[in-house]
Amino acid sequence: MNKISRRLSRKNSFFAYPYCLWSVVFIVVPLLLVVYYSFVIKNDSGYVFSLQNYKLVFNTLNAKVFLRSFGLAGLATLLCVVIGYPVAYLISKFHPSKRGTIIILFILPMWMNFLLRTYAWVAILGKNGLINTFLGAIGLGSINILYTNYAVILGMVYNFLPFMVLPIYTSLSKVDEELINAAKDLGANNATVFRKIIFPLSLPGVYSGITMVFMPAVTTFAISRLLGGGRVMLVGDLIEQQFTVVGDWNFGSAISMCLMIIIMLSMAFMSKYEDANEVEGGGFLF
Repeated sequence: MNKISRRLSRKNSFFAYPYCLWSVVFIVVPLLLVVYYSFVIKNDSGYVFSLQNYKLVFNTLNAKVFLRSFGLAGLATLLCVVIGYPVAYLISKFHPSKRGTIIILFILPMWMNFLLRTYAWVAILGKNGLINTFLGAIGLGSINILYTNYAVILGMVYNFLPFMVLPIYTSLSKVDEELINAAKDLGANNATVFRKIIFPLSLPGVYSGITMVFMPAVTTFAISRLLGGGRVMLVGDLIEQQFTVVGDWNFGSAISMCLMIIIMLSMAFMSKYEDANEVEGGGFLF
């Protein structure tokens, strides 16, 4: 029996080799290159070790870009939670035979190209767009949303909302109905059941959704470029600009490393908070 187990283990390890090779070539090596470029600068004698790139990251102008990026991404994430949780809760209340169809209809826009989905809002929010045309038809003045922070937040919420709804829906659909029935038998009303059972059990989905929305929101550059019109500079735009326009790979790598560290610290904090919440919420009180 042990020989068979060892043989199966070696066989499974063999199938893991292509994945390990792929990870090394396309993840580890590029990451090492980014780390290398972030710690060197180019002068007449070639590349030399320096911390100058990281000093530039934390100057006043770039610090404002970081603060703006995290502020807009945080607000978009909060709006996704506020909008996504009720949507996920309503979907979980449908009959199981209908949930799959509703989920498909909800994520159907995601099958369209990301840039096309975002660019469609330019036509909707533009000066002669759908919204201003409607407001003019009913006698109200036009509003200027396009190329503002509000348009960028709207684009983030629209594009990343499904990443909030799906994990919350998954957590809600796994809630045992017997717990809810037991709570009601003990005299708990619907509000108490939601507050003491449903919401605590759905928190893992909320935490996953926050991570899945916040990370792409804080690193995006396509949304801010199309809906911000170049007036809203985010950290993703700054990195993309350094690599493709300025050609300063060293400074762009330093910004990328700082952003990566901040995101990893945020994820570690969220994971620690989630584990602490699970320990504290081990029981249900009515």
